[in-house]
Amino acid sequence: MITARPVPRQPLPPLLWVCGASAAAVLLHATEVPPWITISALGLVGWRLAALLGPARLPGGVARAALSLALVAAVFAQFGTLDGLVPGTALLMLMAAVKLLETRSRRDQYVVIGGALFLLLAGCLYGQALAWVPLYGADALLCCSALAVVAYAPVTDTEAFAAPIGLATREVLALAGRTLLYAMPLAILLFLFFPRLPGHFWALTSGENAVTGLGSTLTPGSITSLTASYEIAFRVRFDGRPPPRDKRYWRGFVMQHFDGATWTVGWLPPGLTQRLECLSRPYRYRIYLEPTFRRWWLALDTVMGSPSASVRYTSDYQLIAAHRVTRPLTYSAVSCTRVRSLAPLAPAARREDTQLPPGRNPRTRALALRLRRRAGSDVAFVQSVLAFLRTGGFSYSLTPPPLGPRNPVDDFLFHTRTGFCGHYASAFVDMMRAGGVPARVVTGYLGGKWNPYDGTLIVRQSDAHAWAEVWLHGRGWTRVDPTAVIEPERLYHGILDLLPHSVSAPERLVHAWPWLGTALERWEALNGWWNDRVVDFNSRAQLNLLADLGFRSPQLRDAGWAFAVTLLSWLAWVSWQLGKAVGEPVPDRLGRAYAQLCRKLTRIGLPRGGHQGPLAYAQAIMRRRPDLAAHVGPLLEHYAELRFGSGSERAHDRDLRAFERAVARLAVRRRERPLRT
Repeated sequence: MITARPVPRQPLPPLLWVCGASAAAVLLHATEVPPWITISALGLVGWRLAALLGPARLPGGVARAALSLALVAAVFAQFGTLDGLVPGTALLMLMAAVKLLETRSRRDQYVVIGGALFLLLAGCLYGQALAWVPLYGADALLCCSALAVVAYAPVTDTEAFAAPIGLATREVLALAGRTLLYAMPLAILLFLFFPRLPGHFWALTSGENAVTGLGSTLTPGSITSLTASYEIAFRVRFDGRPPPRDKRYWRGFVMQHFDGATWTVGWLPPGLTQRLECLSRPYRYRIYLEPTFRRWWLALDTVMGSPSASVRYTSDYQLIAAHRVTRPLTYSAVSCTRVRSLAPLAPAARREDTQLPPGRNPRTRALALRLRRRAGSDVAFVQSVLAFLRTGGFSYSLTPPPLGPRNPVDDFLFHTRTGFCGHYASAFVDMMRAGGVPARVVTGYLGGKWNPYDGTLIVRQSDAHAWAEVWLHGRGWTRVDPTAVIEPERLYHGILDLLPHSVSAPERLVHAWPWLGTALERWEALNGWWNDRVVDFNSRAQLNLLADLGFRSPQLRDAGWAFAVTLLSWLAWVSWQLGKAVGEPVPDRLGRAYAQLCRKLTRIGLPRGGHQGPLAYAQAIMRRRPDLAAHVGPLLEHYAELRFGSGSERAHDRDLRAFERAVARLAVRRRERPLRT
């Protein structure tokens, strides 16, 4: 019976690998660019695949040029510019996909893979979180695999790539993985010793829904549902004992302008500072701030000075940097939870912090004036307003009913009486100003939760909070939290503890199941290490590393010497590895069987000469040992046919097994010498 030989599996077409690398690079940016850009780029990749595997036709040169111009115009219309990371990335995504439509040679495929690698680099600029590292690694492996496939493919036209004779998939992945492993020490070397260059990272806004977090304006009446985000805002590591839970107010924006509905940040002239006296023990700490894309730096209230020369310390105790916080940031600060101003309030500041728009919220103003007349002092007026809120039937909720656009404070105080911290802080400050007491709204964060695995206090976006400050004679600016009289537990618990249904179902599960919370804490500790030691590795950390390596007063030239020495060490190591790989070639299955046959013949005194092929070797054996011709000759001829015959590339496994068995069964002995008489 004749059995058909199985057809060996053909390697995947190189163009298929190129399309895969291009599509993976496009998907890395799916969350950062408008959806139509991702869909268009993937559609062009699919068009090229359809032309490779099916009857689809590729567009001509004129059509490709028109398509390219149309896509460039669409990107410009979307962003208003072609400059910047997001517009540039979007344009590269589309142009690399258009390039796929004209792939005709190996060079074209190299260009497309190069575009995919640039998109990978752009993805690293978008986000440096630890969770993205496996995706970046997988995309790098895919791009390197595509390079290997294209490099080992036969030199022919593009259509011949549909039936390649190259590396198998397993061989491609092994080669790409081995190459990346060889490059890993060099990447670590460059990371550690190449001079730190200041960079700029960009990001897009995350939609129009209101989420907890800081903003430069506060309009509580316009938000009817406030989503509690579980994302980390910042982490804090204290030097020593931290402040009590109810003293952990983290200052962000100070809002002084009010139009009757919206509070906005006031303008502060440069050079104004407040002399403060610390009435509590100073707290020293280090903040690890996540990107906010704003210029405000957060600090424990009240910070006693600027932590950086590039950050302005304002008269209302804000920290305002020269540039937006677009990447994870680390800085140290000193704060006091109780302070007293050593100077009176300036007349201009008093006018600023008692202004109210005319004709807005008249019922609130009338109530404030009535309470003010009954109070004998500013302190008594503050207490009377807090008492009104405490006994007025108010409730705390993240889903309050909407307020009227004209007089939202009146609507809140006399009708809905339901709101969150922004409602209460806004109404309290409005009443204080109506009674002639300087007041302002402060937004920031309250509380935080300890992570026992890295010893940091984690403050989440859901901890965002708003409170008020009033100017009291002899004290200066004094914090008053009207939310605390409505929901006192807010001082000691986070939103998730008070309103567990305010977050999404997965976050409620994390809160409800302790083992999930423990796993999250471990992951966040690992992320903290990654941000501290990798993302935040700057020139200062680089110089500290050089100092640990024994450099005295390290400078950039020392980093250059360290880089040169370690680079030479890496080159020596790679050369040694390549030398081992280029050593004696490992024989294949047929070669191992042939080597076994040669060893058997050598043991009986018939070694093969280095110049002899299998047929010449067979003739030499027949001359010296005619008695072995019938057994050894056919074996050597069979080997020559399997190795060099016309069907050698299609040698079947059955033929190899037959040759191996024949070699194993071959028994040869030395010729017995005749006895001498």
